[in-house]
Amino acid sequence: MSGIYIHIPFCKQACHYCDFHFSTSLKKKSELVSALQRELILRKNELLNEPIQTIYFGGGTPSLLNLEELNAIFETIYTEFNISENPEITLEANPDDLSEEKLNELANSKINRLSIGVQSFFEEDLKLMNRAHNAEEALKSIKLARSKFDNISVDLIYGIPGMSNERWLENIQILLDLDIPHISSYALTVEPNTALQKFIEKGKVKPVDDAAAAKHFEILRTTLKNAGFEHYEFSNYGKPGYFSQNNTAYWLGKPYLGIGPSAHSYDGNCRKWNIANNTLYIKAIEKSELPLEIEELSITDRYNEYIMTRLRTHFGVDLEEIETKFGEKYVKYLKEQSVILFQKELLKIENDVMHITEKGTFLSDGIAADLFYID
Repeated sequence: MSGIYIHIPFCKQACHYCDFHFSTSLKKKSELVSALQRELILRKNELLNEPIQTIYFGGGTPSLLNLEELNAIFETIYTEFNISENPEITLEANPDDLSEEKLNELANSKINRLSIGVQSFFEEDLKLMNRAHNAEEALKSIKLARSKFDNISVDLIYGIPGMSNERWLENIQILLDLDIPHISSYALTVEPNTALQKFIEKGKVKPVDDAAAAKHFEILRTTLKNAGFEHYEFSNYGKPGYFSQNNTAYWLGKPYLGIGPSAHSYDGNCRKWNIANNTLYIKAIEKSELPLEIEELSITDRYNEYIMTRLRTHFGVDLEEIETKFGEKYVKYLKEQSVILFQKELLKIENDVMHITEKGTFLSDGIAADLFYID
């Protein structure tokens, strides 16, 4: 099974923390949609006619596409690719785009899963992040979406400067009261060259407090676990039957095709990524050229990626699978490197599968780095 990721590089305004590729000018939107269709055709053989189980519209803000534009992309996908019988088709959406009319359009399209970028239900947080919606729109959009879609995920951000534990818990409780079956939650990070970094440097915004973020993470995990959610990946929590198939395929190393400016692809042996420039992307595709770079992954690269992705999930690191995929040398190295992590109770092992302990969960990226093989 494979997946298709489509990057929609447009936003109404720039969030202060975001370093993804996007443009706030929508002038080239129709040209971009045509280019996406053309790239899909140019690259259709890369997935070797494998069934497509997931289609994911990310961004940027995919909810800025109208129904005609979405249907044009779907027509190309369904014409050129082998689509499985019941694919998961996700659209990322911002609350301010989700009017009743828009939701009716989406419900009548092939979209069957919404991922709504709320981030917070409090005005002070939304203003600090420069989100395009307000708290009232956030709440209203989810209630409307809940009446049209069963499979909904909502994004929340924790570790926001000035956010108390009580306010963070209230954010979570609002989603539980709305019976949302999947929640993705991320710590606010200060990326280079973002507005947030500049505001912190100038003293306009307090620095991000790692200890506060760690406490928010603990509140989140405990509250959602008690509410029947499974913490199946570091930043993702789902009720049974509502795990993201798209994200799960990524963590399990399944192949996927990334379409659009800055989009990444993976086929098991190499990574490809498109140029992060809308104009140059469109010009190249119009000439039937692929504006992408390719990185061939060594066996060590693939081992390190396996460690990085699997340790973040409930799937864990399977020693038998490592020996089969990468060889005995890597199993031996992994066992040697993990001794001290077991002693610190940051790792545990069950049936030859390594998992991060509850104590180590918030440190998962650092633990993975300790297990990387360095050539």
